[in-house]
Amino acid sequence: MDYYDRLLAGMLASLLLGAVAGLYTAITPRYGLLGGALLATVFLWEAVVRHPPVPATDPRYAAAVVVWHGGLLVTLALEFW
Repeated sequence: MDYYDRLLAGMLASLLLGAVAGLYTAITPRYGLLGGALLATVFLWEAVVRHPPVPATDPRYAAAVVVWHGGLLVTLALEFW
């Protein structure tokens, strides 16, 4: 497995962990998935910001950061609205 494959596996595992926590504990599934998404953001941060596969000046770099964090912020806003 490559470095980025491990990071993708970590993202998937954190989302699955959040889903399992939401289904089998007192945590509601919405908050379990939200927690998993926040944990997946740590892996994404490592992959996109600390060790990007493309140069930081590439427009795809900025697009990936904006889309992921924008989606996460929208989800947080909708949860607590």
